[in-house]
Amino acid sequence: MTYQVKFLTVAVAAMLTAGGVCAQTAGTWMVRAGVTKLAPSVNSSCLSAPDFGDGPTGCTKSDVGADTQLSGGITYMYTDHWSVDVPLALPFKHRIIGAGSMAGSGDLGTVQALPVTLFLQYRFLEANAKFRPYIGLGVTYAYFFNEEGSGRLTATTNPGGPPTQLNVDAKFILTPQIGATLALNEKWFIDVFYTKSKLSTTTHMSTGQHMDMDLDPAAYGIAVGYKF
Repeated sequence: MTYQVKFLTVAVAAMLTAGGVCAQTAGTWMVRAGVTKLAPSVNSSCLSAPDFGDGPTGCTKSDVGADTQLSGGITYMYTDHWSVDVPLALPFKHRIIGAGSMAGSGDLGTVQALPVTLFLQYRFLEANAKFRPYIGLGVTYAYFFNEEGSGRLTATTNPGGPPTQLNVDAKFILTPQIGATLALNEKWFIDVFYTKSKLSTTTHMSTGQHMDMDLDPAAYGIAVGYKF
């Protein structure tokens, strides 16, 4: 079982011990604030030629680190069971880490990610149930910005030349979601969620080289919410 699934299991178990009633009826608005961790699961292609880092341990590849940020969201109950949700978060800053022949060499750069998503959700059980699991499917625009290459990247892609600049392609993807809310009282609630997306993109370099990457990020978080 992955760490993300364990997190959701423990969070839901803790929620089930709480009490309260919070009706989520048609016309209800809900806002929340908390934290979200975005953790890519990376499969990188080799750096396109010329690859000056190519050697007996393989070609130049990369990995991407996780990041945790303050987050929140706004939900509107269209019916007692169907809702529309817009998650919000500060931009996630990710380390681009050397892999393959570059494993252990440190950071190749950094990039900030801002996934913009619109979810359609179905909430189980009755509107006045204190515990309501839900599933969702969202359309996400994965936007990348503030890409910065390191000196190590320049030494690998353009030895002796000017610093290598990066650009990561933005993509539209589908984002499945599972989660649950638990009422603390008639107004306040706790929300937990987990998503896992398929995301493939390409990092372009000012040297003309590129690297294809499957990022396939998982996101999971917890928040405190208020309904009105």
